[in-house]
Amino acid sequence: MEKSIVAGLLMLIVCNNIVLGQTSDMIGREYNIIQSNRQDGRFLNTYGVVHAMLSHIQPECAFQPEMTFEDFREWQCKVRKSMQEIMKFPDIKGMPEPRRIDSAQRDGYKLEKWEFYPLPECVSTFLVLIPDSLDKPAPAILCIPGSGQSKEGLAGEPGISPKLNDDYQNPKVTMARNFAKAGYIAVVVDNPAAGEASDLEQYARGRNYNYDLVSRVLLEMGWSYLGYTSYLDMQVLQWMKAQPSIRKDRIILSGFSLGTEPLMVLGTLDPSIYAFIYNDFLCQTQERALVMTAPDKNGTRPFPNSIRHLIPDFWRKFNFPDIVASLAPRPVILTEGGLDRDLNLVRTAYKIAGHPENVEIHHYPKYADPHTRTNIEALPKGIDRDEFYRLVNVDGANHYFKSELVLPWLKKFLE
Repeated sequence: MEKSIVAGLLMLIVCNNIVLGQTSDMIGREYNIIQSNRQDGRFLNTYGVVHAMLSHIQPECAFQPEMTFEDFREWQCKVRKSMQEIMKFPDIKGMPEPRRIDSAQRDGYKLEKWEFYPLPECVSTFLVLIPDSLDKPAPAILCIPGSGQSKEGLAGEPGISPKLNDDYQNPKVTMARNFAKAGYIAVVVDNPAAGEASDLEQYARGRNYNYDLVSRVLLEMGWSYLGYTSYLDMQVLQWMKAQPSIRKDRIILSGFSLGTEPLMVLGTLDPSIYAFIYNDFLCQTQERALVMTAPDKNGTRPFPNSIRHLIPDFWRKFNFPDIVASLAPRPVILTEGGLDRDLNLVRTAYKIAGHPENVEIHHYPKYADPHTRTNIEALPKGIDRDEFYRLVNVDGANHYFKSELVLPWLKKFLE
């Protein structure tokens, strides 16, 4: 009996592999590119319909290189207004003031933990690293983690449980501690659904945080993961401005990977922020969705990102390079490149704003030489995820917080 069951299972596996193999062979490269086989150009399949609809969208707030300085200032206001509309921050008053709940001495700095209360249903936390050397108000950096990271990891501390430990002794991770060691106040937050804000991950999944579950609920309520994240981070930013130890005219935002998205939102909404550390590659997100259409071996087409990146109406307003361009003339450093096409758009914005020296751009070392980079005006259609990353000059194995670039840049602008 047992032998017959095993034989049956083996036969089922073989049959499944044959079917998958047939599926893979049947879906050839001619299906990579989305195109209609009708003379009128219409699509019967719904994916073709929505893909065509997306291709027709021209973002309302796209940056125009021929802008005058006056045009540029008006455009910045339009970007800010559009960001306010789609982020949908709630207007909530009467919440308790943040309070410090713990303090401990570390090597060269003090580590504080604070609670704040951004919503009637919510308590959230952040960490503050204060160098011992400070004797007057100092610049401060709001540090926003990447996917899978926590505020504890960025501060060089163990996670709230062993399963949530980042590589918290690695200087490629410890963004906030690196800043504190360099003499700056560092304030570090969790992303929603991560670290201390996670659910059951400390017992089971570990740092494979379930961002998509809360993103789905937020979207169903008419909000978004980025809107919620940015709203919480804005409360911490306002707290920073009220601290006598922090120079209100020298507050910097530092975002790694996923953290660059709330950085862009806060930078757009708050013109008082002094400077920005953008630690990721820069790309046109709408284009990414349009060209990444090659199906996998099972006949499934990819989507560039998970639903935690989705904001209703975002593509109708702008793409990432447009938002970064709108930060001009405030200092910005981009540490992991992208297409020169998109980076040159940012350079042009800073030139129009009168301060081309305030933008500093680095590429992954693998692509530091211009001759090693892809330099095109439009990405080819019908590519997969790996090809996309290769074409936009991304070296994923070396995606980390690049203190070796950021700290000298900070010194130049702050000292």
